[in-house]
Amino acid sequence: MDRVIARKTVPWWRRRPVVIAVLLAIGAVLVWRLLPAAGSTDIAAANIETGEVTRAAFDDYLPVRATVTPRITTLVGVLSGGQVEKLLAQDGQMVSAGQPLATLANPQLKLDVLTREAQIASQLGGVASEGLGIERNKLDRAGQVAQAEYDLIKARRDLGIRRQLHDQGFLSDAGVKSFEEEAAYQEKRLAQLRSGRATEARITATQSARLNDTQVRLSGNLSAVRAGLEALTIRAPAGGRLTNFIIQPGQTLKPGDPAGQVDSEGSWKLVAQVDEYYLGRVAPGQTATGSDGARLTVSKVLPAVKDGRFQVELTFDKAPAGLNRGQTVDIRITLGAASRAVVAPVGGWLEAGGASAFVLDPDGAHARRRAVRIGRRNPEQVEILSGLNPGERIVISNTASVKGDILNIR
Repeated sequence: MDRVIARKTVPWWRRRPVVIAVLLAIGAVLVWRLLPAAGSTDIAAANIETGEVTRAAFDDYLPVRATVTPRITTLVGVLSGGQVEKLLAQDGQMVSAGQPLATLANPQLKLDVLTREAQIASQLGGVASEGLGIERNKLDRAGQVAQAEYDLIKARRDLGIRRQLHDQGFLSDAGVKSFEEEAAYQEKRLAQLRSGRATEARITATQSARLNDTQVRLSGNLSAVRAGLEALTIRAPAGGRLTNFIIQPGQTLKPGDPAGQVDSEGSWKLVAQVDEYYLGRVAPGQTATGSDGARLTVSKVLPAVKDGRFQVELTFDKAPAGLNRGQTVDIRITLGAASRAVVAPVGGWLEAGGASAFVLDPDGAHARRRAVRIGRRNPEQVEILSGLNPGERIVISNTASVKGDILNIR
């Protein structure tokens, strides 16, 4: 007799649809775990560098590399054009103020100077002759007055004698009258001569002043004309070392052409190129310290920016010995007093402007973008004004290429 075999019931969890559903769910979870979340970026831990935000002393300084240059540079200019005839000094030579450096040849200028000299000399001769005539007239007038004074004295003496004779009865009234008339005439004549001399003196003074002015002007013109020839000799404008003196015999120079320069010897300054980030922070009067301990002062800030940098000039309080033109010196410019502040390490994260930073989670598996506000910086630290707290760690590598707000650190 056949038995009916009961069919075994398969547990629900072993049924094929259930198994498939479970496997799909597990796969989805794994995929979700492996794929980055929306707005996040995976990055290898070995490819990033992190640093800790701390509260510490912040030294507000700027390190720069500066170049030694002469403190004073005076250009050697050409005052009168011509052809270089002879060199009297060499490039690199020490020179004194006014020392001849070269002579120029200009035949046409020499001819013009000689012609002009002759003209002015002739005019000066005419002025001298006119002045001589004025002096002669003054002497003549003085002689006339002196003669009139003598004639008056003689006429009065003769009149006195005649009056005595008249009083004694030896001479008639008619004999006295002619002498009285002579004395009166001489008095009137002397008065007229003296009055004329006073008027003539005023006129002569005006003429003499005009002649003196003319003579001074002509003498000045003559000096200027002769200075044109003197300008054919190029001279050192100051004492120091002659540099960039590269003119050659036979070379033609025009007025105003540069012929070299004279650098102050033993008096130096430093010139540094500074990142434009510090344009508003570096100012004249700030102090600096050299690597050898030398103290300096910022003397000039040239705000024109070229290739992202601007120029700063510094002068020594007392220049160290052994400096040479073109030598480089490492210095630290003090921008402000040291103070305690919340600081973070500098790094590539500042290249995008430092407006945000990726802050690591406590487990270090993720870093999340956070807006921050930075202040002063030095080569090692940047001041954090807001957005970060002491003890937090941030990614200090360059994250400018990261588009999302989360870093998944693998």
